[in-house]
Amino acid sequence: MTDLPTTVADPGRVDALAQQIRDGVLSPIALVQRYLDRIDEVDSQVEAWREVCGEAALKEAATQEAEIHSGTIRGPLHGIPVGVKDIIDVAGVPTRCNSKSRANAGPATADAEVVAALRIAGAIILGKTHTTEFAYRDISPARNPYNLEHTPGGSSSGSGAAVSAGMVPVSLGTQTMASVNRPAAYCGISAFKPSTRLIPAGGVFPLSYLYDTVGYYGWSVADAATVFEAICPSHARMHGVTASDAPLNITVLHDPVLDSADADIHKSINNTEARLKDAEHNVARQNSPISIAELQEHHLLTMEYDAGHTRKDLLDEPDGSVGDFLCKALRRGLATSDDAYFAGRRAIDVARHTFFNNFPETDAFIFPATPKTAPKGLSWTGDASYISPWTALGGPVVTMPVGLSSEGMPIGCLVAGVPGSDYRFASIARKIADAAETH
Repeated sequence: MTDLPTTVADPGRVDALAQQIRDGVLSPIALVQRYLDRIDEVDSQVEAWREVCGEAALKEAATQEAEIHSGTIRGPLHGIPVGVKDIIDVAGVPTRCNSKSRANAGPATADAEVVAALRIAGAIILGKTHTTEFAYRDISPARNPYNLEHTPGGSSSGSGAAVSAGMVPVSLGTQTMASVNRPAAYCGISAFKPSTRLIPAGGVFPLSYLYDTVGYYGWSVADAATVFEAICPSHARMHGVTASDAPLNITVLHDPVLDSADADIHKSINNTEARLKDAEHNVARQNSPISIAELQEHHLLTMEYDAGHTRKDLLDEPDGSVGDFLCKALRRGLATSDDAYFAGRRAIDVARHTFFNNFPETDAFIFPATPKTAPKGLSWTGDASYISPWTALGGPVVTMPVGLSSEGMPIGCLVAGVPGSDYRFASIARKIADAAETH
């Protein structure tokens, strides 16, 4: 087994930690302090955190510990610390979005809806994690715990790095293109990106209303799925519907875009397919009925158009206060015609209908998360071309760790489902991970 860098550490299983807290075996105070100590140990190297709210987290942990002694458990995440991407509001903490234009922003006056849902479930907010500027491409300080000279991916860079470095067991990210699933793949952890726009986005600084979706990081697929299940909206729970004990029908999707993948990526997908077959699931390798490359182009055009109209105000900020990558994207979006935007939306709708109708019996799709492992340097957050088409298709997408490359960098694969199937899909993803997840 490859020795991992000291900046990488398993933060623990969410289910097990929560059970230990409920049983009185583990103190919420001690758990919060464990992660604060780990932050003190490694964050000067990883730089995942924009602001650590240690005092507030310890105070909340003390309250929750007293509640346990009185027989009160708030919910399934009682006492579990969470990191929050710094485009998501946390009451009393400024939302900076890693932008000079928000350097003087005052504290948020209310929690984002997703943060409120986490608190109701019993989670403790540990602090704010670094993001690329306004969740686009202009870089954040965060580094990849597996190799500090490499990007952790974006835009949820700090959230992925924080879990990978063992500084928190759960963190929040957002995905407009690939910003939840890619950092998970690059950092060797898991993520659960729900169906596009499933989770209410109130209190999340918008980039594109069409695609912005909050997702969840954990060390393993089960961890990320547990967080989703804890705060899944009631209308999406599909009560009582979970995956049966029967073998799953799994499609390993092929498309010409995969010609760009490294040999290590292909090997990892082949190994994943073999492990799923060994677990006696029904696995078939099939060609995509739509062009993944064309779908990516439609996604980019519609995303930039929507971002241009949603965030046009950022172009009015003083020169130098908003990053160049974002400003150029906003201008491209504003230069895109209404006709082109509507045509792109229609093309995505047709592609979605064609794709899922072609696989009526498929429980989950397997696809590489990225064509290569995390690139060296921090100026580029990596290739989104394998993930953004799944964002456009709109279903839940899980990143599953499937091993390391020949150079010791993490490889992740996507496990994707049908839009709206999220609550059942969480259990499907767990079954797939039981057979094929490899750290």
